[in-house]
Amino acid sequence: MINFRLISAITGMLLTVLGLAMLIPAAVDLYFGHQDWQVFLAAAVVAIFIGGGLFLSNRESQMEFSVRQAFLLTTVSWVMIPAFAALPLTFSELDISYTDAYFEAMSGLTTTGSTVLTGLDFAPPGILLWRALLQWLGGIGIIVMAIAILPLLRVGGMQLFRMEGAEASSEKALPRVAEIVKSIGSIYLILSIICTICYYLAGMSFFEAVAHAMTTISTAGFSTSDGSMGHFDNALIDAVAVVFMILGGLPFLLYMRLTQGQPGSLANDSQVRWFLVILVFGIFLMTAWQLATAEVSLVMAVRYAAFNVTSVITGTGYATTDYNAWGGFAVAVFFFLMFVGGCAGSTSCGIKIFRFQVVFESLSCQLKQLIQPNGIFQPQYNGRPLGRDTITAVMSFMFLFMATFALLTVALSLTGLDFLTAISSAGTAIANVGPGLGDIVGPSGSFKSLPDSAKWLMSLGMLLGRLELFTVLVLFTKRFWQR
Repeated sequence: MINFRLISAITGMLLTVLGLAMLIPAAVDLYFGHQDWQVFLAAAVVAIFIGGGLFLSNRESQMEFSVRQAFLLTTVSWVMIPAFAALPLTFSELDISYTDAYFEAMSGLTTTGSTVLTGLDFAPPGILLWRALLQWLGGIGIIVMAIAILPLLRVGGMQLFRMEGAEASSEKALPRVAEIVKSIGSIYLILSIICTICYYLAGMSFFEAVAHAMTTISTAGFSTSDGSMGHFDNALIDAVAVVFMILGGLPFLLYMRLTQGQPGSLANDSQVRWFLVILVFGIFLMTAWQLATAEVSLVMAVRYAAFNVTSVITGTGYATTDYNAWGGFAVAVFFFLMFVGGCAGSTSCGIKIFRFQVVFESLSCQLKQLIQPNGIFQPQYNGRPLGRDTITAVMSFMFLFMATFALLTVALSLTGLDFLTAISSAGTAIANVGPGLGDIVGPSGSFKSLPDSAKWLMSLGMLLGRLELFTVLVLFTKRFWQR
């Protein structure tokens, strides 16, 4: 039986934390003399009051946590938190609708990076910091979810990354989860501080460095300028961004192992090697394409290719140039790369590298079986045999991902969007990338002009993509609600 009181208590605790986080941009706006500090303070009071009420009225001494409760809690929390996070945006001097505010908040917390806001260069500092803070909090939330929750729920093959010593029963894994949260949180914070220092030394102001560090390490992509990273036009800043986007796209569990005296963790992980090979190949391809089709120097071609390919493949969504202008081939490559994503257990998005590895291994064994019918071939991942349940889970996820993408594209087309805008908006939402393709939602555009119905559909797509599809869709099955 689902314990709704426990779910309400944990959701209330998360809302309380969100309310406390609102006090940070409130203090910043107050310091700089912007009236929006009152909006943040009021929204913080609402979130803390409701969240605290839910927590205090539903506390239980017995904290038994089942898998079904984990499914429901994950979805409920990722729907409710953006609903409250949107309040400061709705009532700020930006003067946007709640639909736009919810879209922005969902985009922030899922680290998608799609935006409906323009005029960011002149926006109040509190709003800019709040957007960055949402993505930073979303990033650490995603890491913890990917390491501690999804493997227990066996979603889309994530059981491959079950923690050592964790049992199948999630209530037995809770003490281990607390250890993981503490260690990963410390690493995440340290990397964010180092990134801030590097940005500052590279030429950003302190405020810009803090905001961009939070959205870089979370591979999220909100910027303090409409021009994104292209606003700075600084090769050193681009280099810092590339390094930390890559770090954000690698498994944080391996960073933890590095601190525990396992120096070969990153180098020996096949997922990391695949990720880096695909990244380098994409950069090489786009560099060669620019040199062949545009009048650009080798240095500039490498710089643009490295930054934008890394940004898209990790799902960060920063841009230094409008790669739509690079031609049809480049657009097709970027469209494919937005689905690839980074490593499982990172802040990045997309299908994830390990799933491509599992599919490749399965197909390879099938081909070998056809050539040698009497042979015995076992798909492997990181030197370990892959179970049939894992292969089935990955294949099911891949099918569901593409089916959901197709349905979302059709639904967005029905709202009046042209095909390129609809298909790239669907892709960027479900893959949590940020900018789409074309003149409207491309790197130099925004999602502001889309109809409200399209924004709500994209918000749903962001949620589905971030929670690995099955986590949400399982709630709509009759069997889930049966005793």
